[in-house]
Amino acid sequence: MEPVKYCPQCGKPNADSSQFCVSCGQTLASPTIASTQPAVGSVGVTPPTTPETSGKAIASLICGLLSFIFPAAIAAIILGHISRSEIRKSSGRLTGSGIALTGLVFGYIGVSFVPILIIAAIAIPNLLRARIAANESSAVSAIRTINAAEISYGTNHPEIGYTCSLEDLKSAGLPGEIATGERHGFEFHLDACTPQGYVVIAVPRTVNTTGTRAFCSRQDAIVRYDPNGSGSDCAEHGAPLSQ
Repeated sequence: MEPVKYCPQCGKPNADSSQFCVSCGQTLASPTIASTQPAVGSVGVTPPTTPETSGKAIASLICGLLSFIFPAAIAAIILGHISRSEIRKSSGRLTGSGIALTGLVFGYIGVSFVPILIIAAIAIPNLLRARIAANESSAVSAIRTINAAEISYGTNHPEIGYTCSLEDLKSAGLPGEIATGERHGFEFHLDACTPQGYVVIAVPRTVNTTGTRAFCSRQDAIVRYDPNGSGSDCAEHGAPLSQ
C-alpha cells in the first residue's frame, strides 16, 4: 500500500508524493530526504593519522655522523637514498626527508676523503723512506768529512795525534754544523781515540724514523755500517759500506 500523508488544513489523506491537498489545495510538506552525510565516527571513516619519521632516514644520519669510518659513509648514502624514495611514495605517512638529506651530505663528504686517505697511505711511507735515505747519505758524507779533518789535524799536530773532540777538528776544516754533533737526524761522536787511532760513529736520533742504520769509520777511512742502528755494534763488527 502506497504511503499517505494527511493535509494539515483539512485532514484529508493524500498520496505521499503529492505537494498539494486534493481536497483544499493546501501545500503539503515535501518528503523527508535522508541525509547521505556519514555520521562522525561511523563505520568506514578513517581518522587522520600522525606521520612517522622514517627509520632509514634516522639510520642514514647516524651513519653520516660516523662517516669518518669508510663503511659508515657508504651506508649513509644508501640508506639516505632509499629513505627519501620511500618518503616521496608514502603520501605523507612518512617524514624525515631533511634528516635523510643531512645523512647523504655527511656520507658523500666521508666518501670524498677516501682518495685522499689512499694517496696519503701510499705517499707517507715513500716520503719517510726518502727522508731516511737522504739522512743516511748525509751521515756517510759527514763521516768522510770527519775522517779528512782527523787526518789533517793529526798531520798538523804530530805531538798530539788524533783528537776525540769534534770542536778541535774545526781548526782542521770541519764545518761547524757537523762539529755540533748533530746533523739531519743523526748524532756524531768520536770514541776510542789515541794518538794513532780513533772511531767516528754516527747513529740515528730515532731509529726507523730519522734513519735505520748506524755508520762508523776508523783511521783507515773505510765507512762501515750496522743494519740495526747500533753504534757500538758498528764499531766492533760493522760491514763495509759498498757505496
